[in-house]
Formats: sequence, C-alpha cells, structure tokens
Amino acid sequence: MSTSERFDCHYCKDSLLGKKYIMKEDKQYCTKCYENLFANSCEGCSLAIACNSKDLSYKDRHWHEECFNCAKCSRSLAEKAFAAKDDLLLCTECHAHGYSSKCTTCKKTVMPGSRKMEYKGNSWHETCFLCHRCQQPIGTKSFIPKDTGYFCVPCFEKQFAYQCCACKKAITTGGVTYQEKPWHRECFQCISCRKQLSGQRFTSKENYPYCLECFSNLYAKKCVGCTKPITSLAGAKYISFEERQWHSECFTCIQCSVSLVGRGFLTQRDNIMCTDCSREK
Repeated sequence: MSTSERFDCHYCKDSLLGKKYIMKEDKQYCTKCYENLFANSCEGCSLAIACNSKDLSYKDRHWHEECFNCAKCSRSLAEKAFAAKDDLLLCTECHAHGYSSKCTTCKKTVMPGSRKMEYKGNSWHETCFLCHRCQQPIGTKSFIPKDTGYFCVPCFEKQFAYQCCACKKAITTGGVTYQEKPWHRECFQCISCRKQLSGQRFTSKENYPYCLECFSNLYAKKCVGCTKPITSLAGAKYISFEERQWHSECFTCIQCSVSLVGRGFLTQRDNIMCTDCSREK
C-alpha cells in the first residue's frame, strides 16, 4: 500500500482502516491514543473518561455520567438541577436542608431557585411576606416596617400616618407642625403668595402663616420717609412719633438731611427738622 493511501493514527502510526478513530485539530487518533493523550479525568473515580462514555462537565471539572452524583445523598445529578457548595455538588433538596435560609413566617426552607424576599438578614417565601394589616403579599412593592410588623404603604398611611391639614393626604416622611397641626413641607405655604415656608422665617396673623415680605406689604406700618414697610421681624429699628413711623435711617431733617436719631427736633406741618434748620426758618 502506498504512503498516499495509508490512513494511520497521528500518534502511534497504527493503521486506522476499518477501525474507530477520533479527529482532533484536523488529525486522526486511534481511541487508545486519544484517551491517553486527551481524555479528561473523572472527579468522582479519578479514572479517564473513555471515548464511549458521557463526559459531564461543570466549571472545568469532569465526571462520568454514573459518577455525577450528589455528594451527600449520592443520587444522580445527570439532567437535574443541582447546587454547588465549596467544592461539593449537591441536589437541590440536600443543599436546601443544609444551607438554604428558613422562611421567617412559616419556618420552612426557602428552596434554591424559588422567589424569596430578604430584609435585614431575614428571609421569606414571596407568598409569606404579608402586610400586617391587609394580609396581602407585599411582593416587590414598597413597604414600611413598624414595630415587629411590615405594612404596605396604603395600609401604613391609613393606620399610622398623620394627615396634612392642607391637602388631607398622608404624611409619610418629614413634615412640619404649626399650631399643633401637621403639614407636608411643600404644603406649608404663605397664605398670600404661596411661597413654601418650611425652613424660612415667617409670621402669622389671625392664625394664617405669612412670609415676611407679604406680611410687611399687607400689614406693616409704612415709613413716612421712604413709604416702604417697617417690620421689626427682620431686625429693623424704627422711630415712632405722633402715630407716624420712620426707619432709623429715614428719620432725618427735611432740609439738611442730618440724622435726628437721639437728637432734638421740631415739626413743621408734616415735616421734621433739626433745631438748627428750624432757627433759620
């Protein structure tokens, strides 16, 4: 037989004509050479996984099909769900009983792959994590812890939350108190301009809250000199004389503009004058 007609094992050079062989990287090998050179070693029995055996693999580790078993109960894991713990492969039942968390409500195991809820180190089956008030599953909805229970937001608002005296809706976070009544921060506004007053200086008249600007414009006395409001709320000083008021800086002689604060002065009709200018008159 000529060399061109030969069909030999790439490694041992034995003829493969009429024999079983395996191709690897475009080269043919007899089954014995292939197993010696390339076969994976079984994690279970440490023997080579022959060409006529199934090679089951997980994370670069290999097993004979008959060796691919649960490390605890020895049941076959072939074509079944399993879990890994350290270097051990376990069936779902053994893993659950040995390592899975227990449901805080029913005390049963939360099986791997099942939907569960977790909060502050506790676990629940999804169907066991219930609102303390309505007893409906909370699922992925928002909830609020209270004492030893958990409440869906609507139930918490009905049972515990204060009602804003402005919008009548529940106050779930923050809020302010004015005259012993609760308000949302965004609802506590100046009665005149509707500016939010939370964190701002304000005053009141007839139990209604006002920002300083609106209160000054509506109710504060007006300066005779500049006609602008006078308010002590912002720390301004003022002079009062015969039911008329002036800002301290506006209390000046009508003629020479010298400040009359702490000085003698005279009146001429509706005007005030320093004594020097009064003599000149």
